[in-house]
Amino acid sequence: MSAGSRDGLAVTLDAIGTVAIVLGVLLTLVASIGLLSLPDVLSRMHAATKPQVLGLLLVVIGGALHLRTSVDVWMLVLVGAFQLVTAPVTAHVVGRLAHRGDGVRRDLLYVDELVDTPDTADPGPDRPEPDEPDTEDPDAPGDAEDTDVPAPRGGGRPEGA
Repeated sequence: MSAGSRDGLAVTLDAIGTVAIVLGVLLTLVASIGLLSLPDVLSRMHAATKPQVLGLLLVVIGGALHLRTSVDVWMLVLVGAFQLVTAPVTAHVVGRLAHRGDGVRRDLLYVDELVDTPDTADPGPDRPEPDEPDTEDPDAPGDAEDTDVPAPRGGGRPEGA
């Protein structure tokens, strides 16, 4: 390979990398506009995961085409892999929490597969686990009825107040 063809290849790779980076930035911009303008959590979650992941992957590919050293390329491959692994898991958790906490507009759903099936995998902080008995200590401190201080007389206001 001659020096001129190597320079031509480098210029071509730089041009392709620049186009990939610009497209990735535009997709990430579309994702951020979607986060601000869409009406409910599920729509926003879709905007946050689909174009944002593709946008980041395009930026990673463009960066790899610009840098072209093995250490940099492997670092960018790790960034892309972690994004591909964590984005679906995060979207799933956000969707379940939104559905459980009434963050979903039901009028925008065509099918709601979770409406008839309560989520019993995690009962939440206020309910006991299914295998634990519901034991409340009647003598636990903090109840207003169990205090030894007598209630003030005369309309509930202490004297001199």
